[in-house]
Amino acid sequence: MLQLILVLLLLWVVLAVVGVAVKGLFWLFVIAVVLFLATAAWGWLRRRGV
Repeated sequence: MLQLILVLLLLWVVLAVVGVAVKGLFWLFVIAVVLFLATAAWGWLRRRGV
């Protein structure tokens, strides 16, 4: 489960970088940041045992 969360976090970071690097894809950056935060919160809650 931890590996899945880490892979998803890495994927969101890559999408955020692509969104910033490619002009006109700011929406991709925003979506990637939101998904990164949601995945990080989900992983944090799962590791806490909630």
